Amino acid sequence: MEDPTTIRLSVFGIVLLLCLAWELQAPRRPLTQGKSYRWLNNLSLVAIGALTVNVILPLAAFQAALIAQTHQWGLFNWPDGALNQAVPWVAVIIAVIVFDCAIYWQHRGFHRISWLWRLHRMHHADLDIDASTGLRFHPLEIVLSMLYKIALVFALGAPPISVVIFEVLLNACALFNHSNGYLDSAFDRKLRRFLVTPDMHRVHHSMHLNETHSNFGFCLSIWDRIFQSYCPTPKDGHDSMTIGLATFRDPQELRIDKLLTQPFRHSRTQDD
Repeated sequence: MEDPTTIRLSVFGIVLLLCLAWELQAPRRPLTQGKSYRWLNNLSLVAIGALTVNVILPLAAFQAALIAQTHQWGLFNWPDGALNQAVPWVAVIIAVIVFDCAIYWQHRGFHRISWLWRLHRMHHADLDIDASTGLRFHPLEIVLSMLYKIALVFALGAPPISVVIFEVLLNACALFNHSNGYLDSAFDRKLRRFLVTPDMHRVHHSMHLNETHSNFGFCLSIWDRIFQSYCPTPKDGHDSMTIGLATFRDPQELRIDKLLTQPFRHSRTQDD
């Protein structure tokens, strides 16, 4: 398979525009900050993160999958590539599910390990939540996440196509479940039996820490139920809940320079 960058960028752009249109047409909550200013800075993080990964890392998850396939490395290639060769699409489905579970635990780790939380809390310090929040990750967190995915790909020997499918799903789901778009409550309840919905993930961005440390899933909602981190609704209700953290609430913290330096500015508060 050739480099999937065009596929990933095309799907990313389409989903981003769809989420933006949905938010503008049927917003779930009123925003407290200017949308254009937040989007400019949050989107800037995407470019900085991509540049950082390309400079620091010699390969990405897809290239790792090609290497594993060539050298027959990883669980799926043992013995003699049996699973990948005998039932290739089963291997792809299993790999995507395993990746999703692994990202759940990565996310949970970024909340529980203090120095990782220092990086990840910038994502939570957004004063509103919409699709752009799903892009708001510190470049160093993006590098660590890519290293984690590369290690996972090598360990599994996952088919390259499964990596492409999962990265496309991960980006699309992050945009969708951070969106400030309205879903009918009955439809939301049905959909979240399988997928993480915006109302389910919004709880994760509550200022109440017990809610912040819940609902870690990105795509499949089952992991939060299995591993007992599921919180169905915020105690203050979706309309009245406060988004963000107790720290970094000055609107100046939405500036790109402030976002990049947040992990290195220590605040001895309940958020740490």
